[in-house]
Amino acid sequence: MTPWNPWNWEIFLLVVLALLALSLIILGILTSYFGSGKSRAVGIVLLIVGIVVGLVTVLGSEYYWHAGFVQNVVVATIYYVIAAIIGAAIGLLVFLGAIMKT
Repeated sequence: MTPWNPWNWEIFLLVVLALLALSLIILGILTSYFGSGKSRAVGIVLLIVGIVVGLVTVLGSEYYWHAGFVQNVVVATIYYVIAAIIGAAIGLLVFLGAIMKT
């Protein structure tokens, strides 16, 4: 009997790529909308690279061709983003509380 291993490198890599694609798409949209000149061009490039990375992540995944992609990667990515926001907010509040007390 093999020991239970909760770590899966493929899902880890897919979640990292999905988060990269999501952040590039959001930052590309914001940069191309609010930027001017070269910044707008960089924003468009970021947007295109984010879309390409997202498509490669989805279509290149073994999980996409099975039923597990949405459950194992998309839902996990959403949970990780929410957890990262909560963790960053708590850290920021602790930092601000420490600064305000001094």
